[in-house]
Amino acid sequence: MEGLNDVEEVYPDTPFGKPSAAIVTGTFHGVGVAFLPRHGRGHCFAPSEIPARANIYALKAIGVQRIVSVSAVGSLREEISPLDMVIPDQIIDRTKGRVSSFFGDGIVAHVGFAEPFCPYMTEALHRGAEKTGATVHPTGTYVVMEGPQFSTKAESHMYRSWGADVIGMTALPEAKLAREAEICYSILACSTDYDCWHESETPVTVEMVVANLHKNTALSKAILGGVIPSLSEERHCSCGSALENTIITAKEAIPTEARERLALLVDRYLK
Repeated sequence: MEGLNDVEEVYPDTPFGKPSAAIVTGTFHGVGVAFLPRHGRGHCFAPSEIPARANIYALKAIGVQRIVSVSAVGSLREEISPLDMVIPDQIIDRTKGRVSSFFGDGIVAHVGFAEPFCPYMTEALHRGAEKTGATVHPTGTYVVMEGPQFSTKAESHMYRSWGADVIGMTALPEAKLAREAEICYSILACSTDYDCWHESETPVTVEMVVANLHKNTALSKAILGGVIPSLSEERHCSCGSALENTIITAKEAIPTEARERLALLVDRYLK
């Protein structure tokens, strides 16, 4: 983004391997920020291949407290047109084989996920998007599909019947892992197409998605440019203590290797 200063790159190791790419860090109007391309530079990782645990762990390790996920989605509603912005507040998991937790292998935790996105961040994104004049939908249910193929018409109509509003491939397990890492998480979703349910529109193609993403790049930057300074304030949400009272494994039963692997996340609750 224009206005990013003190730019550096870090590429930390994590217990879950390397993140998708080197993380670009810097300051934006005095606020420390980090950028990580989830698909890797050049878009080398398919949605199911993204090293989500390494990505979230690495961001946590360098001090990130809030994540704004900028994502392409398909619209499941007539009123959500291509090039509209959506700030989802709910999510439906239709992924199949993705590891969605840091826990297991000796340490068990059950983290609340009834409200999957940070309410303070979603409100900030809504206000920021409105200030740019964008057409923005302040709520919505996001269906996360496995991919990499797009939906069948039957699937698309089924998701509409469930009350879902947009569909994409990347919000999970990111949102679940961010909650376990006690990082606030919200999505700025860019509608690129009408999925395949819309009979009067051309079925979704990669060319359509990429073309509309490029059109929304400047708008996304403008929204983030206005929102980032407001996200530098101290957190008052419950995201920062999401792990409190969730670790069910007895302290004495946790293997040393498991405790060391997740020390960054659990140490303050196990001391």
